[in-house]
Amino acid sequence: MTKKPIKLVVNGQQYDTFVSENATLLALLRDGLGLTGTKEGCGAGECGACTVILNGKPVNSCMVLALECEGAQVRTIESEYQDGKLSNLQQAFIDHNAFQCGFCTPRMIMSARALLESNPKPTLEEIKEAMEGNLCRCTGYESIIEAIESLGVCAY
Repeated sequence: MTKKPIKLVVNGQQYDTFVSENATLLALLRDGLGLTGTKEGCGAGECGACTVILNGKPVNSCMVLALECEGAQVRTIESEYQDGKLSNLQQAFIDHNAFQCGFCTPRMIMSARALLESNPKPTLEEIKEAMEGNLCRCTGYESIIEAIESLGVCAY
């Protein structure tokens, strides 16, 4: 299969690479760039495991063709850990025991990050709405919502 060139910025770093026409953004991130924090769950856009932030919006990367990301800005869970320090969201998830197996944690954090960047003072209902479509089989959702609320920026 013929590969086509693509340029995009992932976690602040410019990439010039080649992808096949049918490659998804998820495949590019995991297989092409080695960013394995983004997970594949269902591969059909149903579970949210592959959530990344694309041009400021959370998307299921399994449903986006890599070639559609020409010139795009992409952020993955790897962008949360900077200079040897966890982000405030990562620390909140730890503090509130908002994970068990950890499989859903990257998607939950990326969805929460996109929410907080677009709405720094979300209400409880806005948090719940932003987290819809992100499935967790271990902890339930209360501790995840509590972790996001604990950042002290929520409007009540």
